[in-house]
Amino acid sequence: MSNKITELFKIQYPIIQAGMIWNSGWRLASASSNAGILGLIGAGSMYPEVLREHIQKCQKATDKPFGVNVPMLYPDIEKIMDIIVEEDVKIVFTSAGNPKTWTEWLKSNGITVVHVVSSVKFALKAQEAGVDAIVAEGFEAGGHNGRDETTTFTLIPMVKEQISIPLIAAGGIATGRGMLAAMILGADGVQIGSRFVASEESSAHEAFKNVVVEAKEGDTQLTLKELAPVRLIKNKFYNEIVAHYQKGATLEELKTLLGRARAKKGMFEGDLDDGELEIGQVAGLIHDIKPVSEIVEQILSEYKIAKESISNKNKF
Repeated sequence: MSNKITELFKIQYPIIQAGMIWNSGWRLASASSNAGILGLIGAGSMYPEVLREHIQKCQKATDKPFGVNVPMLYPDIEKIMDIIVEEDVKIVFTSAGNPKTWTEWLKSNGITVVHVVSSVKFALKAQEAGVDAIVAEGFEAGGHNGRDETTTFTLIPMVKEQISIPLIAAGGIATGRGMLAAMILGADGVQIGSRFVASEESSAHEAFKNVVVEAKEGDTQLTLKELAPVRLIKNKFYNEIVAHYQKGATLEELKTLLGRARAKKGMFEGDLDDGELEIGQVAGLIHDIKPVSEIVEQILSEYKIAKESISNKNKF
């Protein structure tokens, strides 16, 4: 399955495993890369030296390409970027910031740069900054999200119409059918997050994985748009957010409620009541916890079957 994305990253299939906080450690990234897709380590939940350790372990666990996802709001961003160069990582996905800040420097160090956006406006800015590809993420996605609530189905063709560099679709994609739909809309590849949370190699707590598998339609909600929009599973903490809104909470009161380390408490430590449980709407289509290799195999099989089905339907 050769196209712009497989050629850009030197991978077998045009699928990227998203670099999610508290979920995407070296085990998930290396398993993903070994399965023929691009694995990403999620630097957003790692201290600099912890990231170095994960990179080194990933390098030992796979001889295939892998990358690091870096939210640019990270407080130790300079240290993170230096470690990425020192450890000879060749692919970086940036998000949550201005792509102009680091793209030129990263590319001068021989690194392929991809930036995550949630709108056409930011896609154009990323292209202007010189990135090699763009991830356009619809608001169905889990975790931190765009404020405009543009769906993937709408966002992908609008971005495709405006840019000339490779486009990766994200948000609400967990199956081969979803992958095919995104590529028909104009994507060259897909980034998948939530499905890989419910994998054996994910570093998420087992209790959180089970909640993802049990999730149904309507069990997630985008909230906290005044701080940083985030899609959460509805639990005790989410209900407290709703109560704060109902009483007209100020920005400072919302910040106090959120506090620190809520995501770690929920996803990594398994506190299902008071933790922040970030997952996409597509959790309603995730019904089991499997090894990454089986997840990738299933996605590719579904993709092939769906593509053949479309071809047969179009025969007159």
